Amino acid sequence: MALITCQDASFAYEGGAVVSGLNFEVRSGDYLCVVGENGSGKSTLIKGILRLKTPRSGSVLTGDGLKAREIGYLPQQTAAQKDFPASVYEVVLSGRLAARGILPFYSRHDKRAADSGVKRLGIEHLRNRCYRELSGGQQQRVLLARAFCIASKLLLLDEPMAGIDPVMTQELYRLIADVNKKEGLTVIMVSHDIHSSIKYASHILHLDNTQIFFGKTADYVLSDVGRRFIGPEGGEQRA
Repeated sequence: MALITCQDASFAYEGGAVVSGLNFEVRSGDYLCVVGENGSGKSTLIKGILRLKTPRSGSVLTGDGLKAREIGYLPQQTAAQKDFPASVYEVVLSGRLAARGILPFYSRHDKRAADSGVKRLGIEHLRNRCYRELSGGQQQRVLLARAFCIASKLLLLDEPMAGIDPVMTQELYRLIADVNKKEGLTVIMVSHDIHSSIKYASHILHLDNTQIFFGKTADYVLSDVGRRFIGPEGGEQRA
């Protein structure tokens, strides 16, 4: 059964449609990259999946028993977030808030999950550093570790590589792909980087204020849409 199903979904702000014609499924273990130009509706779709935005028409359904506390989310980072006055470990641990329910304190399980996230992203040496003193790339690793803390079924990433140098960008792409393949964690990532998307993702959703392609990555690189955006040799980039 699909984790996420969009059926003729559309989203709007102040009456004006942002994105429409959404018809796709994301199944357990998929790695979907959502690509398209700025303003094409990518981030709006992510908010719809998270129930932060209600469709103007159609529906966005969850299946396979997916619960909010099983979804890890990395939003686009804001200036306020970059200046957050907490330690790296405290930021990572805060990813467990959704799983705590009414409990007033973090459990041992929460702390183990945070320790695992810190180790997975290779930021043990930053554990006690103040988050706002870190570089942009280091901060993004911390936020990704925070998202991993809660993501037991689904990881949603909105432009996770923004502001990161090329070397770290490829390292994080490989890390996410590795977790997807080895642990079966379903990933939905918004990205401007079409070439990295086709290298690592299993499926591509291309938006241009409407759905202009959805399907397997191998089919995307051979499609008219794919050839227009990545060129006829784009398939050579596929890992």
